[in-house]
Amino acid sequence: MSDTNYEILAQRSDKVIYKDGDTVVKMFDSNFSKAEVLNEALNQARIEETGLNVPKLLEVGVVDGKWSIRLEYIPGKTLAQLMEENPDKIDEYLDLFVDIQKEIFSKQAPLLNKIKDKFNRKISASRFDATTRYELHTRLDSMKDHKKICHGDFTPSNIIITPDGDYYILDWSHVTQGNAAADAARTYMVFCLKGMDELADRYLHLFCKKTDTALQYVQRWMPIVACTQSVKGKPEEQEFLERWVNVVEYE
Repeated sequence: MSDTNYEILAQRSDKVIYKDGDTVVKMFDSNFSKAEVLNEALNQARIEETGLNVPKLLEVGVVDGKWSIRLEYIPGKTLAQLMEENPDKIDEYLDLFVDIQKEIFSKQAPLLNKIKDKFNRKISASRFDATTRYELHTRLDSMKDHKKICHGDFTPSNIIITPDGDYYILDWSHVTQGNAAADAARTYMVFCLKGMDELADRYLHLFCKKTDTALQYVQRWMPIVACTQSVKGKPEEQEFLERWVNVVEYE
């Protein structure tokens, strides 16, 4: 790590992301799962091979007993920043946001983990009772199997717009392959969890219009996605997520 251009970009409980010259380094805590770090790097490499605009993976290494992933640095602003700075352009940005998501769905990466496998594991690991878990497993089972790339955390803060107007998609640690409606349900839910209900609704209606997807079909994924999110155990989210999961009982 050079001392000259060292700048922290983001800090989480288990990782630090910093800029080092013209690269970005994601440094994980010493107790972070080695398998998860290597899987994230592998995901990044597989997505890179699809031709999507993503930062290039440059290196996976260990520094002072901590695993790290080094990526190409992409200058610019996130779509979230641009939305905040230019509220009058929100429709234009939302339009671009959905178009980028459609571009992701147009690609395939057959070696990625399947979204249904991931969701089934998370439902089993959740704290909901056996009856609710059974209903969720059954609902998930009934959903169509697709092979589209699903980002897993597709939000405006994970899109960088460069000064030239190009876009790059960041953070592929949660990527899977599967049903696009599941990924749309997750994006909708992330907006709601941030208190952006109006933007969530606008996003979802635009997504359904642009992809010719029934709104009700995306909504059928909501309890499943809420359950998978609940496994993260964030206390401030639990009440909201439980309301969504309990929709299963009333349908």
